[in-house]
Amino acid sequence: METTDAGVIHGYHAHINFDLEKRDVAIAMREELGKRFDVVLGRVWDQPVGPHLKPMFQVAFEPGAFDEVVPWLMVNHNGLSIFIHPETGNDLEDHRDNALWINENLGLNLDALN
Repeated sequence: METTDAGVIHGYHAHINFDLEKRDVAIAMREELGKRFDVVLGRVWDQPVGPHLKPMFQVAFEPGAFDEVVPWLMVNHNGLSIFIHPETGNDLEDHRDNALWINENLGLNLDALN
């Protein structure tokens, strides 16, 4: 079996997806993430963007923060669906093959990555 060293991961993105009626829940989560963790908060999109099928915002973090950020999201998702993927330099594989979902898997428009 051929394996890949996890050292190819130079960061992670968590995409917090929301319906507009839950935007306030998402914004509160965004603010809390910024207070608690060393993360880079992305813009809030009130419409789908890129491969994402719902409004969302992105949170970028270093590999060393994974064990703090992801467990917090697991128990504090407040009913929102969260898509997490590594950053290896291969966007399609990172989104299609190497990702995980917290709560509901909403799917992606992978054609947007081609």
